[in-house]
Amino acid sequence: MAKHTYESIMSELKSGTYRPVYYLMGEEGYFTDKITDYVMENALTEMERDFNLTVFYGLETTMDNVVTAAKRFPMMAERQVIIVKEAQMIKNTDALLYYLQAPQPTTVLLFAHKNGSLDKRKKVAAELERTGVVLDSKKLRDDQLPAFITGYMREKGLTADNKSVLMIRESIGADLARIAGEIDKLAIALPAGSATVTPDLVEEHIGISKEYNNFELQNAIVNKDIYKANKIINYFAQNPKKNPIQMTLALLFSFFSNVMMSYYAPDKSERGVAEFLGLRSAWGVGDYIKSMKNYRAMHVMEILHLIRLADAQSKGAEGPQTPDGEIMRELLYKILH
Repeated sequence: MAKHTYESIMSELKSGTYRPVYYLMGEEGYFTDKITDYVMENALTEMERDFNLTVFYGLETTMDNVVTAAKRFPMMAERQVIIVKEAQMIKNTDALLYYLQAPQPTTVLLFAHKNGSLDKRKKVAAELERTGVVLDSKKLRDDQLPAFITGYMREKGLTADNKSVLMIRESIGADLARIAGEIDKLAIALPAGSATVTPDLVEEHIGISKEYNNFELQNAIVNKDIYKANKIINYFAQNPKKNPIQMTLALLFSFFSNVMMSYYAPDKSERGVAEFLGLRSAWGVGDYIKSMKNYRAMHVMEILHLIRLADAQSKGAEGPQTPDGEIMRELLYKILH
């Protein structure tokens, strides 16, 4: 059975195809919410919802109640929709087994399981995989966030350059719901007739400097621009609350990890490296390729080790506490020389 993804499920739904059973779960609740909202808003017309949309909450119901409702026939409609929110709280999930063996074809039964996943050892989990549509959403890695940001912007009819995208990633992190909310605000803030998100707009409305940020630091390191890199690090040292060292170290470690892996790619083109790294697009891969030219593989391995040491030092695990600015200056010197 082909593995279901958020994109494949949404593509099916938008084509008007609804399956009898969906089980949405995982660490990343954003995708669960988006699919649930789409089904609630589009599977039925406004008039049909009055009699054919039922919403349960896991803590307030039982699986027997859900199954009984799912077996009903729709009233004056092609289908009925049963939504079970907070499905992780529902008791006796095994009661769903018999229903899954012959689900009601005129019912769309959707479980929204938040902050975790169904125990894969249970029989009901195996049956769901066999007869239902199961989505187990993982938290996106840092290197996957730019593709999510550009994709969401595309849905909204917006465009942005690499710098703007990485400024958003740096400012917000991996909170997909918040990223979407901030992009919605940027769309409202755009001048009339414009659809391009700029660094100036991001700086004004999200509150991150367009000159002194981790994207610009990474860019300086990639290009071995010692003056620019030190200028940014000095700014970080003067504004530690806005530029926490742990975030900078995490992003640098993720970046150089991908550079290290890129050395093993059989095809060193942007497309080849992107495919080898399992990225959805070649977005930002040019920096990995440029880094391979500017940094030898053994040096990259050493850099990863140095970043780990700096992280431990910033947490007080390597002797007396050293100011974050000093830790970053020393790390930067060793990276660039």
